[in-house]
Amino acid sequence: MKQTTMRAMRLASPGNALELCELPVPRAGKGQVLLRVEACGVCRTDLHLIDGELPDPVLPIIPGHEIVGRVVATGNGVDGLSTGRRIGVPWLGWTCGQCGYCDTHHENLCDNARFTGYQINGGYAQYAVADARYCFPLPEDADAAALAPLLCAGLIGYRALEMAGDARRLGIYGFGAAAHIITQVAVWQGRDVFAFTRKGDDESQAFARRLGASWAGHGEEHPPETLDAALIFAPVGALVPAALRALRKGGSVVCAGIHMSDIPTFPYDILWGERRIVSVANLTRSDGEHFLDIAARIPIETSVTRYALTEANHALAQLREGLLQGAAVLIP
Repeated sequence: MKQTTMRAMRLASPGNALELCELPVPRAGKGQVLLRVEACGVCRTDLHLIDGELPDPVLPIIPGHEIVGRVVATGNGVDGLSTGRRIGVPWLGWTCGQCGYCDTHHENLCDNARFTGYQINGGYAQYAVADARYCFPLPEDADAAALAPLLCAGLIGYRALEMAGDARRLGIYGFGAAAHIITQVAVWQGRDVFAFTRKGDDESQAFARRLGASWAGHGEEHPPETLDAALIFAPVGALVPAALRALRKGGSVVCAGIHMSDIPTFPYDILWGERRIVSVANLTRSDGEHFLDIAARIPIETSVTRYALTEANHALAQLREGLLQGAAVLIP
């Protein structure tokens, strides 16, 4: 007998805790797949959603956009994703496929894009529906919880790393889920990583060194060498001028979060010298394909803390307080 209802953690309105709900299992429409969720990562973007820092969410909404699951049904027009196949569902959940951005493989910038766990119900649930175009095949024999952080922390982190170009000396500000994945990629590529954490966070600094960072300190420190590029994963605008001061001429500061506090004013001389500040917006399918191939070849090892679905609010609180090394993952 098929399951007709499911448990889900749902946000009714920003500023409130998630509520445990019993809901009908959704159906896969045209071009969609229904998957049974094996694991779903807990991302800082989920905190921004819950805190009301992201505009125009579809409410009520089931958060979660680092989804690992098995296909249990497909809608009309879906090819290549058979029942039982393990797939991953990322943040970018749907695009129009017709605009100038979509036509030039920049679908991450589509003005009509919709996002998983924000405008499309996500993976804090036992089942989820996703657009088959934006699902990635995943290894069948890997641990689902270990795979989940790759679907956002990894993908967005990889896009940020690509924006750093061929930077040899790489600063990483905010040593959370994305940083611990991208440090492994950068070290594998032969780059020198300089990790910046909260002041006094000796545990995260030691964690960064274990992953191969050449140096670790707090965000206001000047590294022992001038940086070629800096990736900012922490949603703290004050880190932008700090990173500029650590950067060589011609270098780039890449802001990798979907939300950041206001950047304070800073003197022009720390930007002068053809230094650049750029942002990362979402991901493309090409990013996903390239990154997941690299992740398997390194191979990347994710550090995860597992929580039951009903512990979602606790996992989010742990993330907010900076008490996690690596990523939190819900197991429905």
